[in-house]
Amino acid sequence: MGDPCGIGAEVIVKALADPGVRARATYVIFGFSEQLAYTADQLELEFRFYRDQPDNLRRYGMDLVVLDHDEIAVPATMVPGPSRLGGEASMAFCEGAIAAAAKGLVDAIVTAPISKSSWQLAGYVKYPGQTELLAKSLNVKDVAMMFVSPPLKVVLATTHLALLDIRNHFTIGCVFNPIDLADQALRNWFGIAKPRIAVAALNPHAGEDGKFGDEENRIIAPAILLAGETGINVTGPYPADTLFARAVKGEFDCVIAMYHDQALIPIKLLAWKDAVNVTLGLPIIRTSPDHGTAFDIVGKNLADPSSMIAAINLAVDLAIKRRA
Repeated sequence: MGDPCGIGAEVIVKALADPGVRARATYVIFGFSEQLAYTADQLELEFRFYRDQPDNLRRYGMDLVVLDHDEIAVPATMVPGPSRLGGEASMAFCEGAIAAAAKGLVDAIVTAPISKSSWQLAGYVKYPGQTELLAKSLNVKDVAMMFVSPPLKVVLATTHLALLDIRNHFTIGCVFNPIDLADQALRNWFGIAKPRIAVAALNPHAGEDGKFGDEENRIIAPAILLAGETGINVTGPYPADTLFARAVKGEFDCVIAMYHDQALIPIKLLAWKDAVNVTLGLPIIRTSPDHGTAFDIVGKNLADPSSMIAAINLAVDLAIKRRA
């Protein structure tokens, strides 16, 4: 359910109130049943569910089950904004869902937004976000964030890092791994037999022959060469200011971006309502909407469920493909 002080409950209720979405799967929500019911009443939406305890999790026959984490003391009124309670609750929801997926009790996870500040307040300082928690919990070394939208697919080489810290983590491996993971995902999940992958430069003008930095020649080009030698159809590094337009026009199937905002700005500009975050490299399927907790609009019936619906539909599609 994500951070209970954010818009997670609202976008979940709105998404699962859609009969078409509701009919596609059995949904198990790790969250607060009372908050979900209250949110549905506020929105005047039909939201029938079966309530159970997290310890009783099993394969259910009904279409919607809320595993109520009532072991967490919740105040009568949830105040929007970062909080220790929000961090504790959203971590408990995440850990429960991850454990369920690892045991095969659910086929995919869709995570509503969490607040990294809330996690910090709750003492979870070693996890910059849910991607890192998933990797650690499932004992996976190499993961990558892929953002999927109708006009564009982008995978990140680095994730939740301060811009000035990238240079301390920027290696051939951190560029090669997302290329490799993207190629596998495009083949196995999106049915592209020979994916065309383009790699963005880190520096302006792709470094301009070393005038604006040497990372293109020293790190990115060797990673591309290594990936090409494994049979991956990958080219670059290309100047980022023109690359995304070329990809949208159909020249490439996916772009490997070097840092968070290099990828997220074009994705959110072009597909704010439709983009989905998919974690590559995990033994389980995980998607999430491409937005945050939106504390400023909590309780105002302004949250758009489109990205949550897209995340749910993609998770269902991938689960069906994995079962095939």
